[in-house]
Amino acid sequence: MTDNHAANRALVTPGDRYGARIARNSSAVALQAQLIAQETANLAEAFEHFANDGAPAAAAAATVAARRRFITGAGKSFAYASLLATDLSAGLSHVTLVDGAIVRPLDLLSELRQTDLLIAFSFRRYRRETISVATEFARSGGTVIAITDDASAPLASIADQTIVVPTDSASYADSPTTVAATIHLLSTLTTASAKGARRRLTERDRISDALGIYQET
Repeated sequence: MTDNHAANRALVTPGDRYGARIARNSSAVALQAQLIAQETANLAEAFEHFANDGAPAAAAAATVAARRRFITGAGKSFAYASLLATDLSAGLSHVTLVDGAIVRPLDLLSELRQTDLLIAFSFRRYRRETISVATEFARSGGTVIAITDDASAPLASIADQTIVVPTDSASYADSPTTVAATIHLLSTLTTASAKGARRRLTERDRISDALGIYQET
């Protein structure tokens, strides 16, 4: 763990981070430079780590092998889950976003199969509902992939595979930049190795044109 990461982890809440990082007399130019430097460092760290440990590639293989894929996250992590579900469903069948309304955790866990897979997003401050669902999913025999911000995060001890994403930031909010990049990498690797992905994407293009979904430019 780097000193910078340890310092970031010590600032637990957005209020803590704002007080430590956002000075009233700081210029927008200086703050922008700090943010750009940190986001660039995060991406470099993540990509180097992924190239060495192969976590996204292993997660992609597990996702392709699963019969049904469920994706969950709460709070800000729900936005990440929605993005991954949208990208994966373009090339794979049986991709379901657990939104708590149309698809509820209780319904999912009541009909869980051992060939099912759950991708769970969990970033600090870690939401209890995500941890509870992932715990029960794993207990029932399903495969859990965690995408989280620290090797010691709660989901890491539950998951079959864990992708650790650096979210250190110069802002009051933890960085979403590398999370989005990780989602892009994971969805691309998964779709590239999924049987029938090209046919599915081509058919979606045809249906989109037939329905007039997109505005011509």
